[in-house]
Amino acid sequence: MTVLVTGATGFIGPHVVHALRARDIPVRALVRDRKRGARIASWGAELVEGDVTDAASLRSATAGADAVVHLVAIIQGKPADFERIMAQGTRNTVAAAAEAGVHRFVLASALGLNEGSKEEVPYYRAKWEMERAVKDSGLQHVIFRPSFVFGSDGGILPQFVRMARYLPVTPIVGPGTQRLQPIWVEDMAAYYAEAVDKPEAANRTFEVGGPDAPTWNEFWSRLKRMIGARRPSVHIPFGVMRAQAAVLEKLPNAPVTRDQLRMLELGDNIVTSPDAVQTFGLPLVPLDEQLRRAA
Repeated sequence: MTVLVTGATGFIGPHVVHALRARDIPVRALVRDRKRGARIASWGAELVEGDVTDAASLRSATAGADAVVHLVAIIQGKPADFERIMAQGTRNTVAAAAEAGVHRFVLASALGLNEGSKEEVPYYRAKWEMERAVKDSGLQHVIFRPSFVFGSDGGILPQFVRMARYLPVTPIVGPGTQRLQPIWVEDMAAYYAEAVDKPEAANRTFEVGGPDAPTWNEFWSRLKRMIGARRPSVHIPFGVMRAQAAVLEKLPNAPVTRDQLRMLELGDNIVTSPDAVQTFGLPLVPLDEQLRRAA
């Protein structure tokens, strides 16, 4: 079995490649820049230059592959960017996979996505279109909708740690009563690695989170306790944050966008079904251990 991984040089991608190689599964990684793929190449991954927005480049990438793990996504940009990179990029990848006779397509979606939320922000709209492309393809598939993915080497958690450690006060958006269910990045990678050939997972969509589901107030308290920070917290109303985000969005790498605030405002970001835990049976890192590893 050979597995093609897209988005292999992002935050989650290298962990997925590592998990697959740990199972001695041959991995082909789609990269736009070979230099960024040096680390995963050292683990034995084959690098193939290409881009999901370039349909022609996907033909050689998918040729001979048995499974695809599709991780490509962006978190900010214009609506057209979400459509081009995420939605159309997935259609291109699915089409190439089907033409190549790929056996299974594993897709990274997002927790909180549903019929009611899909039109709230361009990110959700693009994820919905990605899911539709996979489900309508006729390919055997597995779709994961993960909560926040935490890790010590990327993602949002290191930024949270810096905020708790160095800011005079800890800003909590809104009342802080919404819940989240963070999953450790290596646990998430294990899900992807298992999904490429697990029979029981075929043609199913799984919500995925860690073993703990605190409120944002509880999360910040636990994080500050873990790193020994004693600074107070302050709640910032969504309206005030939206006004700030409207200005910050003009920066090249905005720390927060109005779309991200809207997703947070929609409510709890927690798993509503035990299907993933029951189907895969993987051990999951508790939140306090996640925070300890990132502290």
